[in-house]
Amino acid sequence: MRKDRVVLDDHGRDHRPDSEPLRPDARVVLLRHGETDWARTGRHTSVTDVPLTERGEDQARAAGARIAALGLRDPLVVTSPRARALRTAELAGLPVDRRWDAAREWEYGEYEGLTTPEIRREVPHWTVWTHPCPGGETADAASSRADLVLSVVSATLPERDVVVVGHGHFSRVLIARWIGEPVTEGRRFALGPAGSTVLGFEHGFRQVVSHNVPPEHGA
Repeated sequence: MRKDRVVLDDHGRDHRPDSEPLRPDARVVLLRHGETDWARTGRHTSVTDVPLTERGEDQARAAGARIAALGLRDPLVVTSPRARALRTAELAGLPVDRRWDAAREWEYGEYEGLTTPEIRREVPHWTVWTHPCPGGETADAASSRADLVLSVVSATLPERDVVVVGHGHFSRVLIARWIGEPVTEGRRFALGPAGSTVLGFEHGFRQVVSHNVPPEHGA
């Protein structure tokens, strides 16, 4: 069988398409849950189930209207099992097909409930992207989990679009891995409460179609 010769550019990069999707217009929407008290004050929240604030509930409803305006194709809705994600999906009018632990937030271990300034009193310059979380999840583990989620997402896209309702840091990991970057590059993608990102394709290349669109933003 003949194999095409791979030609790399001057930097050693392979510019062949990532894949040829059966539907070039296939989309993945990542929706972060609405505001919680801990999100509002910058406290790291993974396993702790903090409810949405009143503002967070309003954000979820607004996000639902915005996502509806996208005209997704029979979307498969996957959520983190945390109550804040499930409530966001409910208020957004997104019928949940699967509650999946793999879509949970990055686990912060001993840093659960702490803010970055509080952590940096003990570990200068700390970020979840560059330093470990004692007793929590490693960057490699978060990356492997994201790859698992994206493998299921990719298998679904020939027939249906996908919405993943989840969390801030892990959604940013998904974005980085979607475009083939290491998990640490998630640091370059901000994502506010009830903000959404649309992932898709152009000419076979995976791309970020839109990013961190706030719930109040018009469609």
